[in-house]
Amino acid sequence: MKKSRLSRRQFLQNSAQLSVVSSGILIFPSFIPASVLGMDGTVPASEKIILGGIGINHRGGYDLGFFLNQPDVRFAAIADTARTRRIKVKAQAEEAQGTNDVAMFRDFRELLERQDIDAVLIATGDRWHAHASIYAARAGKDIYSEKPCAISIDLCRKLSETMKLYGTVFQGGTQRRSVRNFRYACELARGGKLGKIHTVHASIYYLLHETKWLPEQPLPDRDEFDWDLWLGPAPWRPFNEAYAGIGKSHWSAWRGQYDFDSGCRHLDWGAHTVDLCQWALGMDGTTPVRFWAEGDRMFAIYENGVKLVMRPDGWLGLGTCPVRFEGSEGWVETGDSGKMLLSNDSLQGVYGDIEGTNPRDHVRNFLDCVKSRQQPVCCADVIRSSHIACHVSALSWLLGRELNFDPKTESFINDDEANRLRVRASREPWIL
Repeated sequence: MKKSRLSRRQFLQNSAQLSVVSSGILIFPSFIPASVLGMDGTVPASEKIILGGIGINHRGGYDLGFFLNQPDVRFAAIADTARTRRIKVKAQAEEAQGTNDVAMFRDFRELLERQDIDAVLIATGDRWHAHASIYAARAGKDIYSEKPCAISIDLCRKLSETMKLYGTVFQGGTQRRSVRNFRYACELARGGKLGKIHTVHASIYYLLHETKWLPEQPLPDRDEFDWDLWLGPAPWRPFNEAYAGIGKSHWSAWRGQYDFDSGCRHLDWGAHTVDLCQWALGMDGTTPVRFWAEGDRMFAIYENGVKLVMRPDGWLGLGTCPVRFEGSEGWVETGDSGKMLLSNDSLQGVYGDIEGTNPRDHVRNFLDCVKSRQQPVCCADVIRSSHIACHVSALSWLLGRELNFDPKTESFINDDEANRLRVRASREPWIL
């Protein structure tokens, strides 16, 4: 069962403010800092969310900066397979907090054993997101996970069901649901301002399916970099530093590798943009039923006849991750620049002040839900349906044929090969 956060905090607060009664003698502490009690406008220590990090690098470090800016967060520990990254994150957090007590772990399971940690930020590569999240939920931690949150249809299902089982507050890192220009565009579609929606467009990367191994290099010392733990549930292959972005490598070459990546790179952007299309249509909890590919473009049809177009090009230049919603009375297109173009100027509104890559409001939504125990805007059920839609469309491209999908059973109709690809095998000991 999930630990009682309230009782723990009450104990800390009482310990700080009151004395300890021992053998009938009232003993007062000699000094209690005002910050501990929240008397100087700060958040009392007993009310802070204690955060740990798992696999923090480029994007994860960016996310972490927004957590560290929140007055009710204290970052306590980092777990990473690379020593250089552990040291870097420790320094980032301690500088922001004015502390020197951030713990470092090579194995994330040791971090999860700490009873003081309330929540974790997971920003590993794709292959680890669902597994680490499920381990964290079992340990009683709430979770902010970078996307794609699961590398297969089966793991999308297991992730959602595990979060329900443990009562976990889970926020998927598809932060554009919390960015105001995207929210406004979705509100126009959902509120009928564009008329009856007939087509939605989601931007994606150019698709890539790579299976060739990089040349083998000598294994580093395990404490410097733990290759076996970095691979985790993914199939084994020889070590090469470029996969992990260590040594002379500045970017992780695992992207596009089928064993490590999600859906032939489709979910790099599709996890965001298909998710927004689902939200604009009110289709959370379901998916399209027909999928097919034409060159670099993928298409899908919902049961009500609305068409989903997933394409890497042909956009209006409004920044990365654009989406477009088209209805009988007009259209809207917007992207990460925060700018928006509409078919009718009368639809223009006041909607934003941050870029689409900025997780500020998304992080705040998660932290508020950790306290209230409400569901965040990108909870595991939302992630389940939008990610599955991406996985199904990627499989239609990979197999080179139209696929018919039943969103109720989350299975393909009359296609045994596609159904086998819903699941990816995990190496021992990471079988869920």
